[in-house]
Amino acid sequence: MEARAGLRAPPASGRAPRGSCWVLPTALLCLYGFFASLRPSEPFLTRYLLGPDKNLTETQVFNEIYPVWTYSYLVLLFPVFLATDYLRYKPVILLQGLSLIVTWFMLLYAQGLLAIQFLEFFYGLVTATEIAYYSYIYSIVDLNLYQKVTSYCRSATLVGYTVGSICGQVLVSVASWSLFSLNVISLTSVSVAFATAWFLPMPQKSLFFHLVLRSQVSREMKVLDCKNGAVIQDDAALKRVPGWEDIESKVPLNVEEHSAEPQVNTSKNLSLELLYPTLFQEQKVDISKVLKELWRDFLHCYSSRPMLCWSVWWAFSTCGYFQVINYTQGLWEMVLPSQSFEIYNGGVEAVSTLLGAVAVFAVGYVKVSWAIWGEVALALFSLIIAAAVYVMDTVRNIWVCYVSYVIFRIVYMLLITIATFQIATNLSMERYALVFGINTFIALALQTLLTLIVVDSSGLGLNIFTQFMIYASYFAAISLVFLVSGIHSVMKNYRRQEEMPSRSTASTP
Repeated sequence: MEARAGLRAPPASGRAPRGSCWVLPTALLCLYGFFASLRPSEPFLTRYLLGPDKNLTETQVFNEIYPVWTYSYLVLLFPVFLATDYLRYKPVILLQGLSLIVTWFMLLYAQGLLAIQFLEFFYGLVTATEIAYYSYIYSIVDLNLYQKVTSYCRSATLVGYTVGSICGQVLVSVASWSLFSLNVISLTSVSVAFATAWFLPMPQKSLFFHLVLRSQVSREMKVLDCKNGAVIQDDAALKRVPGWEDIESKVPLNVEEHSAEPQVNTSKNLSLELLYPTLFQEQKVDISKVLKELWRDFLHCYSSRPMLCWSVWWAFSTCGYFQVINYTQGLWEMVLPSQSFEIYNGGVEAVSTLLGAVAVFAVGYVKVSWAIWGEVALALFSLIIAAAVYVMDTVRNIWVCYVSYVIFRIVYMLLITIATFQIATNLSMERYALVFGINTFIALALQTLLTLIVVDSSGLGLNIFTQFMIYASYFAAISLVFLVSGIHSVMKNYRRQEEMPSRSTASTP
């Protein structure tokens, strides 16, 4: 979800620089993210489906309904990824808002197994279209604002989810509201989000299909020098524009040289624009070229061992994380049936989210050589995750389950933040979006396989306690693999450091 910089021509008189236009779209996107995440009924979904409103059985909910989300998310992810770029984000954000409305409307009024399975399909569409929300803002704001607006947008969804969880818990425990009423609030909130999305400005460019616009040429260029007929350009996006590779040989040798003032770039741009007007208009790249470019970027990104290491952990751990998150309410329901006892799912979700956010914030101040100790850290923290899932499954005490779940989410959020940072550090925004999409796709493919074998009634259809034992073993296996690989990397690095002084001594006359 995931750089382009360059010399900018001065704005025309009376016109504000592009960087000053980021406030409105960012505020609108944050409002959308807040209301789309403010769903007080979500922590009580399993209880609602098993209760009198839907009157479904445990087997139907766990083995026949919840797996549909996994399958639909996997099938929709890649087409939505391409559609998001081709349609330029806003239509896909609107589709996500509409899907949220359909999901919660069906949750209120749909009855029967088949109808709830369709509901899960629409929720799979909701999660598949999240990429539009997290990548939209990059097509609107300048490079130097990426970090700021990203933090705003992610914080908005975090705050929305936390407020929703707290409201749901308070309304259930204190005001004794029905779960149906909570779903009405959720439907109202997502409807407000959908209405907000209509006011988002339509982006004029995207990462792959819509590359360069006439009004953005000066912003896209990193270096443009026409001296002696030579054109030097190192922006990957412009190099992908059809016809750009021929400019160097076609620019006339008598292009007028100017002094190195800001307006020089404008005159050069105008000269080239008159010569090659199609280059400076919007370039729509066909899908075959986009796929070839994605394949080249894929080979480049995953040829690096550190990148491959972090991506493998990302994909495998996210698979396990999705499974635990999806079925943890089912585990709590088996440990302490909500029909007979008071439950605190909303409070637990809020606490785990807030503490996870604190951990994510704190990790930015931790000074560790992740290149050396990263794999060992992944192994140790994955072991903590495995232990938390194991305790959650075997102790069968609801408060122990709650605490273990909080630890599980904090550690995962901490590690996924480190992994995201390590991957994004050495990638351009386009390649980060690609790596994020591929890692998520692999995670969903693994999750689909795990769901088919372990959860789905057409497979083994295991009970919830056996499932969580398998998930604990799964994270333990991840920990073991990365521990072996990490120890090997540390020893290899240690030997390399020992060899360096001896080599320098040997080379001294």
